[in-house]
Formats: sequence, structure tokens, C-alpha cells
Amino acid sequence: MAFLNYHHLRYFRAIATEGSLTRAAQHLKLSQSALSVQLRRLEESLGQALFERKHKALVLTEAGRIALEYANSIFRSGEELTDLMQNRAGRSRSFLRVGASSNLSRNFQLNFVRPLITRDHVELVLHSGTLRELLAQLHNHTLDVVLSNTPARNDADTGWRNHLLDEQSVSLVGRKRRGLKPFRFPEDLRTTPVVLPSLESSIRAAFDVLMDQSGIHPIIAAEVDDMAMLRLMARESNGVTLVPPVVVKDELESGALVERHRFPQIKECFYAITPNRRFPNAILRELMTKKKLA
Repeated sequence: MAFLNYHHLRYFRAIATEGSLTRAAQHLKLSQSALSVQLRRLEESLGQALFERKHKALVLTEAGRIALEYANSIFRSGEELTDLMQNRAGRSRSFLRVGASSNLSRNFQLNFVRPLITRDHVELVLHSGTLRELLAQLHNHTLDVVLSNTPARNDADTGWRNHLLDEQSVSLVGRKRRGLKPFRFPEDLRTTPVVLPSLESSIRAAFDVLMDQSGIHPIIAAEVDDMAMLRLMARESNGVTLVPPVVVKDELESGALVERHRFPQIKECFYAITPNRRFPNAILRELMTKKKLA
């Protein structure tokens, strides 16, 4: 049975990542000739050529692409092990690092972590950012879970798991006023200004389809890509706002806002995105199990 030298595998991965022996040698602080020898030894142990030269550039062979997939998996497992052991060592408290998409409802985020807030032995780290930024941190093991209203795209390198936490029908809400007449949808949108999520939002896309089908061009008062700002706009606007009820939960309960029309056919989905780790965070596993999503 051939012996796999993991130093050789590390050197091969660096060459594949950098795209050249020269850059890889500089990154690894080795001579180019020494690196070339290590690559040749790995190819001999595997019995396959991992690169071929095309126009003076190194290009992965089919065997090389397969080897790189395995190398990435092996080194991700190593990073995961280091992260797991270093973060557990010397800690009497458990911790959970949560990333939340910046356009996600703060009320929803709070509902997710609420079971942990009063637990003295649990330390919460909360961070917001774009989904792309947060997934990069998830990949680098600096986050345990990402909350988002859109699922992460899966590919061979990431293997994200999208857990559907909840889905809610969205509504048109407006300020409570005396003499408020029942809202006639869609007719009243001919004269009532509406605050909408931005065009990137899935609920906005569904709403636009309904408007096209109705033959109505609504009066758009504002387009907002942040749920916290959408909540503020709903409280200030003289018209109506398209929003998931969880975003304005407090205002609806207090009566400051009222639901004017509900769209059962338009759903806002809420996801917890996790990596496919061999050693998932114990607190996260417990939390997800309680939500029947593990």
C-alpha cells in the first residue's frame, strides 16, 4: 500500500492554488527545484501525473483535479480539528458564533438566540454582514451558523446545509388611523403609496408578478434593502409597507400598525446555514434539535 506524505499533498495544493511553481515556492519559502522534487514524489506515490504544461502554464490533469478535491477536504478537516480543539481548550463556558445577513429581521434573529440569552454558561457572538462575507467566515471556521432569508448555493467545495427555520406569509401593513376603511386589494394600490423591499428580494419579485397580473402600476414611495429600515419606514409612511409580520411584531401587538392585507401565496423564508462538519458546535446542535431541524 502506497504511503501518502501529507507534506507533499500540502505542496501540491499550494501549486494548484497559486497556479505556478514559482509563486507556490515563494509562498512556501522553498526553492523552486525543491518544490518540483516534492511534487514529483507525490506523483510517483499516486502513480498519476497531476499537472500538464500548456503554453508555459501548469494545468491540472483529470487526476490532479480529483487529487485537489481530496486535498481540500483533508485540509478543511484539519482546520476544523484545530478550531474545535483550540476553542474547547481551557473554556468552562460554551459559545456560539452567529452571523446574520444584514437585511434580516432583528426580531427573527432575537427569536433564534433567545433560548440561550439567559444561560450563564453560554457565550454568544453575534455578527452581521453580507451573505457572501458571512459564508466566507463560515468556511474559515470563524462562525458556526449563518442566518439568512435566502439559501446558500451549494457546490463541490462548500457543501452548505440550508435548514428552513420558518416561513411566513407577508403582509401590507400601515399606521392605525381613525376612520380607516377596509383595504381593497389590489384596487387601492392605484392611489395608496407603498414601501417595498428592494428588487433583490424574493418577496418583492412575487409582489411584482401579482401587480403585473392585476394590471396595476403601484405608487412606490420607497425601496428598502434593510429590514430594520423597512420597519422604520412602515411606522412613518402614510401608505402601506410590504413586510413579513415578524419584522413589525412589536408595532402590530401595540396597535401602532395594523395589517391591511395578507398574501398567503407570498412567503418569506428564514434559513440557518451550517457547514457539513464532522464536529458541529454542541450548543448549535442542541438549538437546532429543539427546533426539530437537526
